[in-house]
Amino acid sequence: MDYLIGAFKPPCSISITFADGKNRKQASMKKENGQIVSVPLFQSHESFVGEVSIKPVHGKKVEHNGIKIELLGQIELYFDRGNFYDFVSFARELEVPGEIYERKTYPFEFSTVEMPYESYNGVNVRLRYVLKVTISRNYVSNIVEYQDFCVHNYSSLPSINNSIKMEVGIEDCLHIEFEYNKSKYHLKDVIVGKIFFLLVRIKIKHMELEIRRRESTGSGQSTYVETVTLAKFELMDGAPVRGESIPIRLFLSPYELTPTYVNINNKFSVKYYLNLVLVDEEDRRYFKQQEVTLCRILETS
Repeated sequence: MDYLIGAFKPPCSISITFADGKNRKQASMKKENGQIVSVPLFQSHESFVGEVSIKPVHGKKVEHNGIKIELLGQIELYFDRGNFYDFVSFARELEVPGEIYERKTYPFEFSTVEMPYESYNGVNVRLRYVLKVTISRNYVSNIVEYQDFCVHNYSSLPSINNSIKMEVGIEDCLHIEFEYNKSKYHLKDVIVGKIFFLLVRIKIKHMELEIRRRESTGSGQSTYVETVTLAKFELMDGAPVRGESIPIRLFLSPYELTPTYVNINNKFSVKYYLNLVLVDEEDRRYFKQQEVTLCRILETS
């Protein structure tokens, strides 16, 4: 039995290391089993320099038809799990066909790689970047090793960033105005605003502000939409009166937010909404939803 188990083990181990791995910033990534791991963090147009080490199991040799390393950017839709759509793909040959008897190390470099989209791990879709090493073999399965990494791309908030002002109400029952100071925010920003009650003829019990993320995947009749409430922030507890003004000050940094994604590679979009919710004493809910744009800006020390 031990022999059979050993027969299915690969005849070598593969490790992938970055030249600046000890100094490079790390990011958290959730694996398919739910485990949170730290992976190297990159930006678009950076170079990837490192080495691949292949170590045969003691007493064994590795016969192969060539060894290569690939840098891939991939989108996986969970209703089509296992099929990856590559939007970035580069390859380097590390070794011609032959045999490996002892540990060998191969340097690699991918220069100024354009990575147009941020890494994303959502409800129905995953956008990932990975280094993939493949040892091709005859008659038996190839030996493959992966090294995930994360990509963050940074932008600037626009110089013109208009506030959001809206009126909402129920005829002869409720009329409120609400205002948010901006329509575009960065991930560590603060939402500042106010709500002004012009007419109140229903008994409001409390009011809260929600941050919602809406993920859309697929297209046409095959579109899947998932909405997740990421945060609930109580603005008011008790009944307001006409003329009362309620301030809004909501910090975004505690929440797991990503930038807004718009039609990424024609596969998915991710949008964010501020949802204002009022609940009356009979637990009826009144709400108004407003889309906002999120972006990642480079933090200064």
